[in-house]
Amino acid sequence: MQCGEYAKGGPDRAVIVITEPFWCLHKENQFTENRRFATTEFRNQRTHGHVSLNPLRALRRLFETLYGLYALSAFLVLGLLAFLLVTLVPGLGTGMRRGIARVTARSFFFCAGIPIRLLDKQQLPAGPCVVVANHASYLDGIVLKGVLPGRFSFVIAKEFSRLPFVGLLLRRIGSEFVDRFNRHTGAMDARRLMKAAEAGQALVLFPEGTFTSEPGLGKFHTGAFVIAARSALPVVPIVIRGTRNILASGQFLPRSGRIEVQVLAQIAPPAGLDPSAIATMTRDQARSKILAALGEPDLADSDGIATLQARKSGSA
Repeated sequence: MQCGEYAKGGPDRAVIVITEPFWCLHKENQFTENRRFATTEFRNQRTHGHVSLNPLRALRRLFETLYGLYALSAFLVLGLLAFLLVTLVPGLGTGMRRGIARVTARSFFFCAGIPIRLLDKQQLPAGPCVVVANHASYLDGIVLKGVLPGRFSFVIAKEFSRLPFVGLLLRRIGSEFVDRFNRHTGAMDARRLMKAAEAGQALVLFPEGTFTSEPGLGKFHTGAFVIAARSALPVVPIVIRGTRNILASGQFLPRSGRIEVQVLAQIAPPAGLDPSAIATMTRDQARSKILAALGEPDLADSDGIATLQARKSGSA
C-alpha cells in the first residue's frame, strides 16, 4: 500500500481507504491545489493593495513623481535666484524687491505648467484695503504674490521669520509677521499692523491662521478685521481654488493642476458702530461670501490655531 492507505474488513474482503494528507496528494491534484492557493493569495494581495495589476496606474505614479521633482527643482532654483537678487543687489527699494518676488512667483507657475486664472480683478480697490482669503496650502501666499499688485504687504506667521534664508527673503520684500500663539506679542504685532494700515499700507491676511488637508473653510479669527475696522479700511474677500489639490498639507511633492483666484465685492466698514462691532460684522460677512463662492464644507467649529497651540503645548 502507498501513503495514506490501510486495509479494512479483514484479509478476505479488504477495502482500501484513502486518507491522503495535503502534502501527499497525487501530482495532478497537488498542482491544482497549489494553483488555487496561489490564486487566492494573489487576490488577497491585490485587494490589500500589495500588487498592482494596472501598469497604467504605475506609469501615472511615476510621471507624478517625476513632475513633482521637476516642479520642486524649479521652485528651488527660482527661489535661490530671487533670494540672491533681493538680498545682494544694492540700491533696490522695497517696491523693486516686491516686483522681483512677484515675477519669480509667476515664473514658477509658468515653468510648472500650472495656469492661474484671476477672476473679477476689477473688484480690487486701487487704494489701501485689507485682503482676506481662504487658506488651503503653502502655495496660497505664492499665488497671491503672483496675481496681486506689488503694493500689497503679506502678513505671515512669525515662525517663518526664523527660518534660514526664508525669513531674510520675506523681510526684504516687506512682509509683516505676527505671533499666533503669544497673546502679548500678538497684540504688539497687531498694533504695528494697524499703524501700517493707517499709513496707507494694503495688507493680505489668511484669517483661518493655518490650513489642513481636509477640504473646507475653518474658523475666521478677528485680527484682520480689527485692523480694518480701526483703520476704516474696506475688507476685500478673495477665494483661492485648486491649491489644496496641488500641494496639500503634509505633501512634499506638488502635483499638476489649475488654480483660480476670485476677487469678491469689497465690504465697506459700516458707519455708527464701534470698531469691535464692525470687526465682528465684517468677519461674518467676509466668511459667508468666501464660503458661498468656495463650494467647500463649512468647518466653522474647526479652529486651526487652537489645534496647533494644543499640539505645541503637548510637545513641550
